[in-house]
Amino acid sequence: FLSLVSTTWHSNDDDVYRAPPIDRSLLPTAPRAAREPNIDRSRLPKSPPYTAFLGNLPYDVTEESIKDFFRGLNISAVRLPREPTNPERLKGFGYAEFEDIDSLFQALSLNEESLGNRRIRVDVADQAQDK
Repeated sequence: FLSLVSTTWHSNDDDVYRAPPIDRSLLPTAPRAAREPNIDRSRLPKSPPYTAFLGNLPYDVTEESIKDFFRGLNISAVRLPREPTNPERLKGFGYAEFEDIDSLFQALSLNEESLGNRRIRVDVADQAQDK
């Protein structure tokens, strides 16, 4: 006979709960996404530009390394603001613009992933600041 194996996790207080089924069609393939699919789609812009705010960037980051970080996504532009008093020095944040909403959605699943030696923040850019 076949025995069905259910996958369970133990939390700290030994409660056992079953993981809800994950709709794989909604998830990008990033490994974190399997654990954190809770991106509120209502926060995403309804029309272009589909821009992500990138925070906690290493100071030696380049446009190329950002494009590499988001490889596989339709990235159309990277902006890395520099210190006005020291144009060599990046401000430690930037923006990545994506060609479509799904690329932006998948980019958000990379929040807290490491780039260089930092865990970077990926969030929906505030549209108002961007104009």
